[in-house]
Amino acid sequence: MDKKTTSRDGTSLAYAVTGQGPTVILVSGAMSTGGTMAPLAQRLADHCTAVVYDRRGRGASGDTAPYAVDREIEDLSALIDAVGGDAALFGVSSGGALVLHAAASGLPVSRAAVYEVPYADHLADGAAREAAYKERLNKALGEGRRGDAVELFLRLTGLGEEMVQGARQSPMWAGMEAVAPSLAHDDTVMGDGLLPRDRLAAITVPVLAVAGGASPEWMRTASREIAETVPQGAYRVLEGQTHMVEPEVLGPVLTEFFAR
Repeated sequence: MDKKTTSRDGTSLAYAVTGQGPTVILVSGAMSTGGTMAPLAQRLADHCTAVVYDRRGRGASGDTAPYAVDREIEDLSALIDAVGGDAALFGVSSGGALVLHAAASGLPVSRAAVYEVPYADHLADGAAREAAYKERLNKALGEGRRGDAVELFLRLTGLGEEMVQGARQSPMWAGMEAVAPSLAHDDTVMGDGLLPRDRLAAITVPVLAVAGGASPEWMRTASREIAETVPQGAYRVLEGQTHMVEPEVLGPVLTEFFAR
């Protein structure tokens, strides 16, 4: 990240810009930094000005307590100001939930797209699972057990015990522990884990909700219901894609949406 701006509460935000055309800010999900979005930014760069950034509490950006979703919306406001005063937004997973919050808040956002925001309305134990995760996550982080917090998140995503323990032995583990406190940020963004219908109905810009054809059915259902709830919504399925969507598949779909 070669650029810096400052949010309203004084938090320093690191970001980078590539490409030309309409400006799109890319918002990463849990356990990730702006660098995670760099391959997608490169796919957009021929037709869009793609902005990647480290969300607060990650990478080269700062953090200021106490956390609130409104602070992250102010972060996006500061970024929009820094890159010209208006922008489109794209967010993946819980980053998509933040994008939808921001689009409903009145920021100068021209369009918004999201990929597989994990609203769990259609999981039989969705609300109970979210409540149990929240309690255990906050306890682990409060006691400084960052590794346990990462394990909780990995299990929430469906990884089995063998894969979780394999991750603990991998070279990436230290980096995962470094951003573990931001798991609480994403959990707050997701709220009770259910689709925020009133908030979505207040969004006045076009929204594209995308899901992978190889992802669980409940994720496709959540994406479809986002598109059906916002006043100007559209829904796309990318055949063969999972939650770890390939930039070369997603990129052309976003380019078509943002560069029109």
